[in-house]
Amino acid sequence: MSRRRLPLFAALLASASAFAATALLSSPAAAAPKDAGARMVVEAKEMVYDEKKNSVTARGQVQIFYKGRLLEADRVVYDRNTSRVFAEGNAKLTETNGTIARAERFDLTDDFKQGFIESLQVDSADNTHFSSPRAERADDITTFLMGSYTACEACKDDLSKPRTWQLKAKRIIHDNAEKMIYYEDASFELLGQPIAYVPFWSSADPSVKRKSGFLTPVFTFRSQLGAGFGVPYFWAISPDADLTITPTVFTRQGPYLTGEFRKRFENGALSIQAEGTHVGDPGAFAPAPLGARDKEWRGAVHTQGEFSLNDRWRAGWDIAALSDRFFLQDYKQFNFLLQNYYFRESSSTIYLQGQGPRSFFDMRGYYFQVLSPNDVQAQQPIVHPVTDYNRVFDIDPAKTAGIGGQVEVDANVTSTSADVANYESINPRTLDSVYGLYNVCSLYARANDPSKSNCLLRGIGGAYQHATASANWKRKIIDPIGGVWTPFAFARFVGSYLDYDREGRFPIYNQFWQPIPNANQGQFLDGLDQRFRGQATPGFGAEWRYPILARAPFGNIIVEPIAQIVARPNQTSIPSLVNMDAQSLVFDDANLFEWSKFSGYDRFETGTRVNYGGQATMTLAGGGYVNAMVGQSSQIAGANSYSTADAANVGLNSGLNSRVSDIVGRFAFAPNPYLSFIAKGRFDKTDLNAKRIDLFGTLNLDPITLQLQYANYASQPAIGFDIRRQGLSATGRYDITKNYFLNGTVTFDMSRYLYNSLTQQPALYTNLTGINLIGTAPLFSVAALGAGVGYHDECTTLSLNYSEIYQPQSYTGLPARNQSVMVSLSFRTLGEARFNYGLGSALVNDGVRNAGATSTLR
Repeated sequence: MSRRRLPLFAALLASASAFAATALLSSPAAAAPKDAGARMVVEAKEMVYDEKKNSVTARGQVQIFYKGRLLEADRVVYDRNTSRVFAEGNAKLTETNGTIARAERFDLTDDFKQGFIESLQVDSADNTHFSSPRAERADDITTFLMGSYTACEACKDDLSKPRTWQLKAKRIIHDNAEKMIYYEDASFELLGQPIAYVPFWSSADPSVKRKSGFLTPVFTFRSQLGAGFGVPYFWAISPDADLTITPTVFTRQGPYLTGEFRKRFENGALSIQAEGTHVGDPGAFAPAPLGARDKEWRGAVHTQGEFSLNDRWRAGWDIAALSDRFFLQDYKQFNFLLQNYYFRESSSTIYLQGQGPRSFFDMRGYYFQVLSPNDVQAQQPIVHPVTDYNRVFDIDPAKTAGIGGQVEVDANVTSTSADVANYESINPRTLDSVYGLYNVCSLYARANDPSKSNCLLRGIGGAYQHATASANWKRKIIDPIGGVWTPFAFARFVGSYLDYDREGRFPIYNQFWQPIPNANQGQFLDGLDQRFRGQATPGFGAEWRYPILARAPFGNIIVEPIAQIVARPNQTSIPSLVNMDAQSLVFDDANLFEWSKFSGYDRFETGTRVNYGGQATMTLAGGGYVNAMVGQSSQIAGANSYSTADAANVGLNSGLNSRVSDIVGRFAFAPNPYLSFIAKGRFDKTDLNAKRIDLFGTLNLDPITLQLQYANYASQPAIGFDIRRQGLSATGRYDITKNYFLNGTVTFDMSRYLYNSLTQQPALYTNLTGINLIGTAPLFSVAALGAGVGYHDECTTLSLNYSEIYQPQSYTGLPARNQSVMVSLSFRTLGEARFNYGLGSALVNDGVRNAGATSTLR
């Protein structure tokens, strides 16, 4: 045998007729040239050319770069006769996508595309793993004999410990061109134990984000639907569009079909989701008006979209249409619109929005569809549209004779309409005499003394347009002794047009309708002949703050007294007499120093008011803080806006409706990143009785996370809250280990027992449903409850959750605690299996008796 050592360049040039090669002899640390992807570049400590065998052998930390691939080994032999490359000893092949294949021995063609591999271990760039005692590579297809696949990492502390899960098969075929993986005679192992066998299985390549095919089946059970089984099919129409269709069959109801289409564009995206069914057993649902027993076809359509018109403007929509208000409740077991028993509605909107560096524009229309049996659809306003504009300007003092400061311009135009006036009974709350569902009231003495009225007008039956434009100027000035002065001035212009219906009388429900007379709106609206109304309100004032800094060993303390005066003409605060967007009024520390404490544009403060208070903040050395604030407001001239009742009595019982207001305060304590506590309150000015208390607390002390919230609000009979409202909620999570956790949430309605008198249903209702409510609610009535346990690691997520929320019972329509269990098991890259089981619903009152039934739990 003739052996001689040659420069690698000469050896490969003589032997590689199939491809051009360039060889470099250098140290192992030498790097490949930038154009190495188009040539073969070899690095090794020693090269040997065997003329007799017509082969080239590279030894010692061999690295071969070719077309983006890197082959590394202790020894590599290139056979000229067969054009094959043999690599052994710590052999490793790195693909262009980052996948690394380790083997005892590689037997490959000279382009690395075909060959045989012994004791193969493949680790992909997305942390998935293949292994096989022998594998075959043929271009884009790799076949693993007696192979295994997993997305789980090996235990670092004990490599012999089985991975969380893995798929083992007689043959695993990985088709890189088709981006699919096929398994033949496969078994699924969990913690090293086989738990399932399939003769054939296929899944998308882990690198694939979207691929047509069947998805993981979904299992569900609810008493009114029966057992359900659905198999989604995903169709990747194009790189920017897809369609998912899910046919579902139920044992008690008719077939159910869901489809979702999604598409992306260069400047936005849209989605359309449609679902529908033919009801198989209408008797599973409550009769109208408590349910949809009379509906044969039911369904929903939901579409969303948003498009960027340019770098500042965008337009979009979020529209939902339902066949009936009970569809989501009956067919969609988990839906965020149904989580709150008291406020449930589906809103649709179309919008145009623009934003500049210091300006904002938003125009949108709204349509609301009620989801509760207690609401009347005809009373819901249609907004067409509401438009907001805001812009801030800085004023250069040099160009304004030293005035300077900042100018803000704000505008709002709102147009609404509704078919039926929305009345609400107060003092006391009264429900309709037929079903006990609808809030109705008798109208009397409204015009003479609104504060003694037993009825509110929450919404106009008819058309209402309202426009507001305002501009304000302010500037911050620091005086020689450190006081901070902020003088300000503003002007506000309001115009409105009211065209309410005077003739319509709408029944509540079919032949049992108690009519809602639109003409009675006149008792709430003064000056019926004047449909157009307008008002201009100028104003000015100043705010003063004097921060005082004190240093202490435990931290810095800043004490800051604050005083503010706002002067406006003594004019009505309700120029339109209608209040549609300012019905939420909460007087607390957040709006104490606002120029107007009303929440919307329909109401605005008038007269002269002084706001005063102070706050102190202590910054602790470790980064924590303590903050306290207290303040009060006084009307010193002109009529008090908050004691002047509008159609909804907003302002009364607010704590601002006397010359000197209640006292508001705040205390916040966060000594470290793990603990925080905030208390906010409003207290009677004479005896300091609490009128409103809000408490918030969080604890983030690994492995425990806890959040608590408590609220206690005094009654406000003038605006419809005739009893005290009180509630408590808690949310927590406990990480048992790195992988196992517990979580839970509970909300208590601590005022429900005060409504026991309202749970007595009319005799007609009892005759229709066979149910008579005679019980009482406890002090700690559970409004929502959830508990769960789970496991999570890099490849597996398992969760078991119990849920209990308030919803009307499907087959009676009565308020009930609907109970369900959801199990979710997700294996990364393989898919997710979900099972929803409805345990039934228990009526909220312990003393409920169901005629002809042995239990109220179904």
